[in-house]
Amino acid sequence: MNHRFSRLTLALLAIFTTGCTVFPESPKIEYKSASAKVPTLEVPPDLSQIAKDDRFAVPDAAGKGSATFSSYTADRSLSAQAQNSAVLPQVDKVRVERSGNQRWLVVALPADQLWDTVKDFWQETGFIVNIERPDAGVMETDWAENRAKIGGDIIRNTIGKLLDSLYSTGERDKFRTRFEQGAEPGTTDIFISHRGMEEVFTSSAKEETRWQPRPPDPELEAEMLRRLMVRMGSEEKRASAAVVAAKAEPRAKLLNANDGSGTLEVLERFDRAWRRVGLALDRVGFTVEDRDRSKGLYFVRYVDPEADSAKKDSNMMSKLAFWKKSDSTDAKVQYRIYLLDSGNRTVVQVLSSEGGVDKSETSKKILTLLYDQLQ
Repeated sequence: MNHRFSRLTLALLAIFTTGCTVFPESPKIEYKSASAKVPTLEVPPDLSQIAKDDRFAVPDAAGKGSATFSSYTADRSLSAQAQNSAVLPQVDKVRVERSGNQRWLVVALPADQLWDTVKDFWQETGFIVNIERPDAGVMETDWAENRAKIGGDIIRNTIGKLLDSLYSTGERDKFRTRFEQGAEPGTTDIFISHRGMEEVFTSSAKEETRWQPRPPDPELEAEMLRRLMVRMGSEEKRASAAVVAAKAEPRAKLLNANDGSGTLEVLERFDRAWRRVGLALDRVGFTVEDRDRSKGLYFVRYVDPEADSAKKDSNMMSKLAFWKKSDSTDAKVQYRIYLLDSGNRTVVQVLSSEGGVDKSETSKKILTLLYDQLQ
């Protein structure tokens, strides 16, 4: 008897030591914004009266003859459907397309009818929408931490809510959503780009840390697209199958001309290449200040990945400008990304401020970064 008891004791000790397997696993995504929490909704005193429940109200049959239960039920069903459609537009035609390592949604609705739904989606996922530019078709979240990556130990699972602020993954994510007019009339292409930061120690003594960029995660972008499909009314299984079924093929080549200039060749027609280059610019940290599709030009400027939070916490700063020396101000320079329509392919070049082809090492590095995202 004592022998059996000792085995049970050892098993229990092993369970509480490892702190896993017996506790339910956290979802893969559980974001919490790094910014201040959104204030909770407070009902004004004059609107706090509870609305009466009319489920048991007698239907008004005036002018309609005798009321029947079946007709009354049908009327309430139609009314409920009308209310639901006013809250969330049901999008029947949503599909996933893919080129290289980029995926995007093609939705059979104009962008202005999708904007509020996408904003609600990000807020429901745990983000704060930090930038809204409907005129440019750009929406960007604030930085947030995926709390699902924090392991569960006995202390956190027991009193985790009290000490939750003491736990951190050392990683932050933000997402930019770009709305582009689809190739088909009346459709919108929705692109989601991910940017990540991680906290690393600055010395072997592990006394100070700084934040530095992480590579964009195409699979995380795909998961967000899948969830957005579900938010728009698609079934879970259908959305998952659509994201997985989208096949990737190499769609770009990096070339060097005899005059020393670099050229990126995208194996897509101009319309699709234009959208893909815009997404690639989002991924690698450029802000599109202006664009002229008729001339095939993106006017971009590099922005520090955490410049918006630098005023709050200097540790969140990270100098990502790969061409930048310690005493340089090149991060303030505006670059022109030029796309030339060549039928079944599109040529991408970096132009100087005067409009000529930029032959500098900086332009080659920019093209290399774009190639990494477009291949």
